[in-house]
Amino acid sequence: MTLDEIIKSRRSIRKYQDKTVPRELIEQCLEAARLAPSACNSQPYRFVILDDKATKNSFCENVFTGLYANCKNLGMNASVLIAVCTKAGGNITTRLGQVISGTKFYLIDTGIAVEHLVLKAQDLGLGTCWIGWFNTKKAKKFLKLPFDVKCEILIALGYPDEEPSPRPRKEFKDIISYNKY
Repeated sequence: MTLDEIIKSRRSIRKYQDKTVPRELIEQCLEAARLAPSACNSQPYRFVILDDKATKNSFCENVFTGLYANCKNLGMNASVLIAVCTKAGGNITTRLGQVISGTKFYLIDTGIAVEHLVLKAQDLGLGTCWIGWFNTKKAKKFLKLPFDVKCEILIALGYPDEEPSPRPRKEFKDIISYNKY
């Protein structure tokens, strides 16, 4: 599959087959994330892989409660959950740049890495879904994260059990301009 085909075919998958994803494939996705660029090469992320079904389901029971309950089935249904964790600020150069510009580079860096991960998953025939609606405090406690580390996002990963249609996109002319807004 070409990169264009991978980008055009990638969808958020919310239904997965009950099939184990080999760690070799998970690690190929994580290698793609590892190779992503980051501000001043700070690489402010770490990935916690939940591939043991009992552990993953216990995690889901903890973090998808109350207001977050509507994402529980998605987490439980995926073969793997990847907790994407960050250390706010990165290195001294990026922290200084963040203060001056008001831009949280560590979040941009993490987004780039995760997009590499999900595109590699698509290339390998796996489906993914970004999950941002979960109790981050409970995730931090469950994962035993250090005080300065936060679980920013979860990635559901597995073999797709659905083929969602493409979502509408803005016209090309509506998202670009040259030389001025």
